Amino acid sequence: MSVRFVDEGHLRVISGRGGDGSVSFRREKHTPRGGPDGGDGGRGGHVILRANAHMQTLLDFLGRPIFKAQTGTAGSGKNCSGRGGEDLILNLPIGTEVYDTEDGSLVVDLTEPDQQIIVAHGGSGGRGNLSYVNATHQAPREFTAGEAGLERYFRLELKLIADIGMLGLPNAGKSTFLSRVSRAHPKIADYPFTTLKPQLGIAELDPMRRIVVADIPGLIEGASEGVGLGIAFLKHLERTRVLVHLLDPHDRDLDQIVEDHRVIRQEVASHSSELAARRCLNVLNKADLMLPEEAEQLRVALEERLGESVLVISAVTGKGVTALLEQLWSALQR
Repeated sequence: MSVRFVDEGHLRVISGRGGDGSVSFRREKHTPRGGPDGGDGGRGGHVILRANAHMQTLLDFLGRPIFKAQTGTAGSGKNCSGRGGEDLILNLPIGTEVYDTEDGSLVVDLTEPDQQIIVAHGGSGGRGNLSYVNATHQAPREFTAGEAGLERYFRLELKLIADIGMLGLPNAGKSTFLSRVSRAHPKIADYPFTTLKPQLGIAELDPMRRIVVADIPGLIEGASEGVGLGIAFLKHLERTRVLVHLLDPHDRDLDQIVEDHRVIRQEVASHSSELAARRCLNVLNKADLMLPEEAEQLRVALEERLGESVLVISAVTGKGVTALLEQLWSALQR
């Protein structure tokens, strides 16, 4: 069963309250004048956020859920301290950015497996009356209540972490390419917007060289203004280091392909100038639909019009795919 992909969420956490200190005096048969023996209260539980490599969605954090850590128990007689409250550990997908809702500041960016941070410390336990004993105050009845827990609100934003990001119009063949180079199984069909959520795949050149590839829904003109699906997922390419722009020659002439190239690059630039400046390899896909000489002529013509190099592949047959992966590996090393 597939899991719904959610890349934004909210979180309200409350750390545990500290346990109260105890007021107690020794009452033992052979100690008629027993002194104070009230113990301290236990610390409240912390709220901890931890990056979990097995999570892929923020589905659990829709609807502003409330998570509370355990309260510390009160102290008791015979100088017994209260038990500390159990810490509450909340698992989040790797790549989650956590923002403080109050001031908008970035609290933590969870980019490493098992990385964790305490976002709400538990309240301190209260003091029992034994801690108030001194030379002039032998029978104190003072104690302090446990410290209240801390309440905080956070906004969560998930950005996938990958080496390579895929760009292209709907049906440019991104999903087919991902399924060709990795064991990912994205939906593939001959109609637009078959990809409805970001997909990750690992391309293995050999046992020592692996590349993580991210595919997002296809972009169309006006995406930066809310048209289509892709603009909502462009943030998942922000952590990539190299982009691959797949161009679709099927039923398109040279002018149309050049215009497709312009549209995609413009939408990326509208989203982020930093992302637009990232290194990008142009790849003419679907070479299996052309004769070899036609594909070569189109490649040369495109390079002249774009002023950039162009590679030719077929994600269906695998032609040129290995050479592309080697170029991507070299680009990543630089």
